[in-house]
Amino acid sequence: MSGKIRIGIVDDHPLLRQGVAAALKRIADFEVVEQGGSAEEAERIAEKYKPDVMLMDVHMPGDSFAAVRAIVESCPSTKVLMLTVSESEEDAYAALEAGARGYVLKGVSGPDLAQAIRNVAMGQTFITPGFAGKLISDLQKHSSDEKSVQELTHREEQIIREVANGLTNREVADKLELSEKTVKHYMTSIMQKLQVRNRVEAVTAVMAYWKNRQAARIRSQFATHRETELASHGEVD
Repeated sequence: MSGKIRIGIVDDHPLLRQGVAAALKRIADFEVVEQGGSAEEAERIAEKYKPDVMLMDVHMPGDSFAAVRAIVESCPSTKVLMLTVSESEEDAYAALEAGARGYVLKGVSGPDLAQAIRNVAMGQTFITPGFAGKLISDLQKHSSDEKSVQELTHREEQIIREVANGLTNREVADKLELSEKTVKHYMTSIMQKLQVRNRVEAVTAVMAYWKNRQAARIRSQFATHRETELASHGEVD
């Protein structure tokens, strides 16, 4: 990338936003093109100014994740970097699934934020190192549960999906053209494989699995970023 990295900053806390802007303006290869305070303003800034990097908070007026998707789709040259206090695993997954290229926790040092912006501007993924390690650890904790769900047959997964959508055994039977007795048999098998006591626990288990499977694409990004970070600190041979 030649020239300055053009940056948009969107956060609903003016004092914090202005502080970040002031700090970034002091960096020679950065240019802050515009600021905003809502998801709607993030989309407007992306459309009008087409910054190289858009810094966005997770929780602010409007739907931040929908705004990320809209920006990625309408302004593919703009890379989104989340700058937030949220250490929620679900927020991180939602942001990255929406198309954000990075997730940085507020409180990050100036040099680390600058490096995150440069990495994202070049098309790389950047996640606050400690938080990336936590996400990897959380994903690994679910591995045994995932193995249980993977033991379900295609028909069993089909049935539990319908149950997760709120259908009764009778409604599932009608939709899949099975007898209600057959559906009950499948549900018994599903609960045994998942080692749960009832339908609610079964649905909870498979929904957690589906969320983790959806995050599989992100998992490799976490791992790659973590290895790169360790290597840069001389912790990997």
